[in-house]
Amino acid sequence: MPFSQLKIHASLLQGLRDLGFHQPTPIQSDAIPPALEGRDLLACAMTGSGKTVAFLLPILHHLVGKPRGTTRALVLTPTRELAAQILEDLTDLAVHTPITGAAVFGGVGMGPQEHAFRSGVDVIVGTPGRLLDHFRAPYAKLAGLEYLVLDEADRMLDMGFLPDIRRVLKHLPRRRQTLFFSATMPPAIAELARDMLRDPIIINRERRSQPAAGITQAVYPVPQHHKTDLLLALLRGGEIDDALVFTRTKHRADRLAKQLGRERVRVQRIHGNRSQAQRTEALAGFKSGKYQVLVATDIAARGIDVTALGHVINYDVPAQPDDYVHRVGRTARAELTGSAFTLVSPEEEDSMRAIERAIGKALPRVTLPDFDYQGVPAPRSDAGPPRHDRFRPQRSSWGKRPR
Repeated sequence: MPFSQLKIHASLLQGLRDLGFHQPTPIQSDAIPPALEGRDLLACAMTGSGKTVAFLLPILHHLVGKPRGTTRALVLTPTRELAAQILEDLTDLAVHTPITGAAVFGGVGMGPQEHAFRSGVDVIVGTPGRLLDHFRAPYAKLAGLEYLVLDEADRMLDMGFLPDIRRVLKHLPRRRQTLFFSATMPPAIAELARDMLRDPIIINRERRSQPAAGITQAVYPVPQHHKTDLLLALLRGGEIDDALVFTRTKHRADRLAKQLGRERVRVQRIHGNRSQAQRTEALAGFKSGKYQVLVATDIAARGIDVTALGHVINYDVPAQPDDYVHRVGRTARAELTGSAFTLVSPEEEDSMRAIERAIGKALPRVTLPDFDYQGVPAPRSDAGPPRHDRFRPQRSSWGKRPR
């Protein structure tokens, strides 16, 4: 069923066409019709499934004909990067409408955000902590709120935000439509959903923790002290135009970025200790091609959405299988394909096997030809490894990402 049959306002259909979206994804097909009818939703859907459009379109449809000057929709997200990305998607979808939106998150000045509250932008996308900061002031009243979205609820649980969410709810009208999205449904999230929702439509697109079919995955066994050398060799192989590289700690992200920079790799890093301006510049530079490599921690990478990202590289094996799925899900969005490489030291093999059990498949172990795994110095800038076409990412002709 095309979007045109979902009874969406014509201005929004034009925005979808501008973006190259014609057919809804499964979560969009399931979620949009009951949301248009005003029903609460409880939806299990993975990152990359198109859930952002699934909750934005029905809300925007209802807002098109309403008077301006009152904030009627609030989207709660776990990170500022995700908030900024959702606002960008909203702006793209609503480009042919008068609907306005604003992002409210920490790390930047409160002045423009206060103005958004006072002027009554139609939609606010925000993080719980910064919203609570504003709610202390008399200008931040959302008495006219009609729509609430909770996005990536399980990630908010992981980040310790559930008490803040409950405090935010005390500032919102009880009579509202609530759309609740989570990739998984642990007990604490199920309890929160019961408290927030009224007779919800339940949509379960949760699958076994499993990366998208378009991702070519491979494991590179390597001693811990040679990981940086191997990463440099991969980057210099001539096949990696861009790579999102994950580390488990902020300290390691800083150290790895410095090591790569000394080897003349165009690199930037993003993690919780970086200022909002630094994070924004790093992400913009990575998207534009200024940086070949973006080194990131798990939490900081939430919300990173890069069209046609070719490679995700796990410098460190993630602690949890779900983190692995979230990491590698940054590539192979929509109809694209990509590659996900994991550098695994002997000490990390147990963690890697746990991931393989969770995703239900053993991943191929790969060695890089001509790489000295026993005692190799850092590769010279002109000493790239041979090509290994087997793991070159392929992109389809349709290059739009699901939102």
